[in-house]
Amino acid sequence: MNNNAPVIDFEPLMKPHWTTAQRQNVTRVAEFIQLLMNNHDFDAVLDRFEGSHYVQHNRNIPEGIPGLIGYVKDTATRFPEYSYDVKRIEADGETVTFHSHATLRSKHRGDDRQGFNIIDTWKVVDGQIADHWDAIQPLSFSMRLFSLFVGGRIANSNGVF
Repeated sequence: MNNNAPVIDFEPLMKPHWTTAQRQNVTRVAEFIQLLMNNHDFDAVLDRFEGSHYVQHNRNIPEGIPGLIGYVKDTATRFPEYSYDVKRIEADGETVTFHSHATLRSKHRGDDRQGFNIIDTWKVVDGQIADHWDAIQPLSFSMRLFSLFVGGRIANSNGVF
């Protein structure tokens, strides 16, 4: 587990016009991402989210919550300081979008020339994370090379849209 991970402080990112349901959806996604991407607490993710009917639309990540955990666990094993710093949150009905800065090393946190610019979108249905889409931009030359080496392998048959 990553004890030096950033904590998602989503209160300042909340919008006053969000409904109670949108606020609950954002809170649910924030809990999911904090446990998965920052704390690397994979057992807690399974305990709290495995029952979700989760469709993965990033074709490089295996289907379902266990597939996602395996993918992130592999990344966290290779890069134990891997983290996900949320910069913006949007909510519209059942859709929640995080615009974030992911880094592989703690010394790169806050340096927008390092790591990845990621836009993740989730559909939350009845409190369960149902779908996930993303767009990932490597920010440095080394991250573009990294993406070339780890990307491209198709791990699920879901469409990207």
